[in-house]
Amino acid sequence: MATEASASSSDFIKNLGKMYGAYTGGFIAFIILLAVLEQVGVPNKILGYLFVFFTLAVYAIIGVMTRTAQVSEYYVAGRRVPAFYNGMATGADWMSAASFVGMAGTLFLLGYDGLAWVLGWTGGFVLVSILIGPYLRKFGAYTVPDFLSFRYGGNFARSLGVIVLVACSFTYVTAQIYGTGLIASRFLGMQFELAVFAGLVGILLCAMLGGMRAVTWTQIAQYVVLIIAYLTPIIILSTKQYGIPLPQLTYGQAIADIAAREQQMLSSGLATVAGLKPHIQPFINYSPLNFFAIIMCMMVGTASLPHILMRYFTTPSVREARQSVAWSLLFIFLLYFSAPAYAAFSKLEVYTNIIGANVGALKPWIFNWGELGLIQICGKNAGSIDAIIAACKSIAGHPGVVRLQDFVINTDVIVLSTPEIAGLPYVISGLVAAGGLAAALSTADGLLLAIANALSHDVYYKMIDPNAPTMRRLTVARALLVVVAVIAAATAATKPADILAMVGWAFSLAMAGNFPALVMGVWWKRTTATGAICGIIAGFGLCLFYLVTTRYFPGMGVKYFGMTSLINPLTGAPLVDIAKAMALPNAMESFPTLAHPLANKIGWFNLTNIACGLLGTPLGFLVIYVVSLLGREPSKEMQAYVDDIRKPRGRTVLEEKTT
Repeated sequence: MATEASASSSDFIKNLGKMYGAYTGGFIAFIILLAVLEQVGVPNKILGYLFVFFTLAVYAIIGVMTRTAQVSEYYVAGRRVPAFYNGMATGADWMSAASFVGMAGTLFLLGYDGLAWVLGWTGGFVLVSILIGPYLRKFGAYTVPDFLSFRYGGNFARSLGVIVLVACSFTYVTAQIYGTGLIASRFLGMQFELAVFAGLVGILLCAMLGGMRAVTWTQIAQYVVLIIAYLTPIIILSTKQYGIPLPQLTYGQAIADIAAREQQMLSSGLATVAGLKPHIQPFINYSPLNFFAIIMCMMVGTASLPHILMRYFTTPSVREARQSVAWSLLFIFLLYFSAPAYAAFSKLEVYTNIIGANVGALKPWIFNWGELGLIQICGKNAGSIDAIIAACKSIAGHPGVVRLQDFVINTDVIVLSTPEIAGLPYVISGLVAAGGLAAALSTADGLLLAIANALSHDVYYKMIDPNAPTMRRLTVARALLVVVAVIAAATAATKPADILAMVGWAFSLAMAGNFPALVMGVWWKRTTATGAICGIIAGFGLCLFYLVTTRYFPGMGVKYFGMTSLINPLTGAPLVDIAKAMALPNAMESFPTLAHPLANKIGWFNLTNIACGLLGTPLGFLVIYVVSLLGREPSKEMQAYVDDIRKPRGRTVLEEKTT
C-alpha cells in the first residue's frame, strides 16, 4: 500500500511540468473566450462572476484532490516539492494583496519613496538563503517554534515562538482577507462585510483538507494567474503608448512623460505647487530615516516570517531548499521589477484621462469605486455624477474640471482600476481582479496554515496531548484553521487599516520576535536558552509596545517619553505641539490632527511605527548576547547539533516520525 502511494507520488512529481503547462494554456484560452464573450455583448457583471468563480473553482478542486490524512503531508507536503515548483509556490505565498494590490498603489502615491518597500522585500530573500532557510530545512522541523523548542530546550521557548508567529501572521492574514473582500465587493457587487466571508470560503477550500500539500499545489496555480494578470495590462499600455511590449524598458519614457504632464498641470492651474509631489524626487513622503528603516525592516522581516520559512521545510534536501530560494527570487522579481512601471503607467493615465476632464463627463467606473468610498472628488465620495457635480459646485471658484487637488483615490485600488482608467476592455479588469484574488488567497492560505499548524502541532500535540493519534491531530489542525480564519475575517470586516500598513506591522513583529533567536541559534553555539528567551521577550515586547502606543495611545509619548510634538512620518514636519494640545479641554476635538491616522503612527526619534522592528531587533540581539555570556554554555551535545545543522550533507537532525 505504502509502495503504491510512493509510486503514485513519484509519477505526480514527474508530470508536474505537463500538468501545469496544460493548466496555463487552459487559463489563457479561458481569457480569450471571455474576451470573445465581451465582444458579443455579454454583460460586464457576468464576466466578472465568471473570472472570480472559475479561478476559485480551480483552486478548490486542487485543494480537494490533494487532501491527505498523513501528518508529514499535511504539515510539510511530504518534503517532496522540487526546488523550481517550491520557488513558484513561495512566490505566490509571498505575492500577497500588499504586493499585487498595494505595491503599485504605494509607488503611485509616494513615487521614489515607495521603492523602500520593493528594495526591502526583494533583499529579504538573500538573508533567507544565507542565514536561515537551508539550516531550518537541515534541522527537519515542521514549524519555526519546533526549532526554537529543540534549540533552546523546552516549551517556554516554543510558547514564545507561537506567540510571535500568531501575532505577526494574524496581522498579515487580516490584510489578505481584507484584500479579498475589496475585490469581491467590487467585482461581485456584494457588500464588503459579506464579500470578506465569501473570500474566506475560497481560502478554506484550498487549505483545510490537504494542509501544506494542498496549499503548495494550489499556490503554483495561483502564481500563474497572478503573474499573467499583473503583466497583461502594462504590456498592453506599453505597446499602446510606445510601441514596445516591454513596460520595464519603456518605464523611463513614462517617467519623462509624467514629469512633462506635471509641469503642464502646474501651468494650467490643474495642480498647485504645494499639492503636487514630483514622482521621481526622493524623501518627499518619507524622511531619510524612515525610508531606510522601512527597507531594513522589510528585508529582515522577510527572513523572519514563519509562513515563508515553512516553505523551505517542504523540499527534498537542503540543497534544493537553497535552490528554491533562488527560484523564489526569480518569480518575485518578475512582479517587483514591473511594479514601478505599473505605477508609472497608472499615474500617466490618471493625469491624462482624469485630471482636466469635465466634472459632468466622468466615466461610470469612477462611481463603482466611489460607492465603496475608495474614490473622492471635491471632498465627497464619487458615488454618482450628481454627487460629484454638487460637491464641486460647492467649492468657490471651481472651474468645473477635475483638478489634481480634487481627486483622491485609495492606493489599494490603483492596480484594480488601471484597466478602467486606461479604457481597456473589461476582460482585462476581470483578469486583474482574478490575479489580485489569487495573490490574496495564496498568502492567506499560507498564513492560516502557519497559525493553525503552530497551534495544533506546537501547542496541542507537543504541549497538551503528546500521545494524540494522527487523525485527532489533523482534526484539531483543521478545526483551528476554521476558527482562526473566521476571527481574521471578522477583524478584516471592520476595515482596521490600509493593507500595506498592516503588512508592515507584521514584518516588524516577526523581525523583532524571530530574527535574533533564529540567527543566534544557528550561528552562535554559545547562545543559551535563557538568553534566547530573554531576547525574544525584550525585542518583541519593545516592538509591540511601540506599535500599540503610537497607533492607539499617542498621548503616552508625552507623559512618559518626553515627546514634544507629533511629527508627520511622511515629511518629518511637526503636526502639532502636543503639550499645548493635551493641556486643552477636549483635546482631540480642538486638535483633530491628534486623531489623524498619520499622527498615530510616529513616536520616538520620529520613527514610523511600521519600522518598530528597528527598535526591537537590536535589543533582542544585545539581550541574547549578554545573558548568554552570563550563563552556563549549552551542552556539548547541543553544540554538536548546531554544527551539524550548518552542514549541507548528512542526515536530518530531527528525525521524522512516521505515525
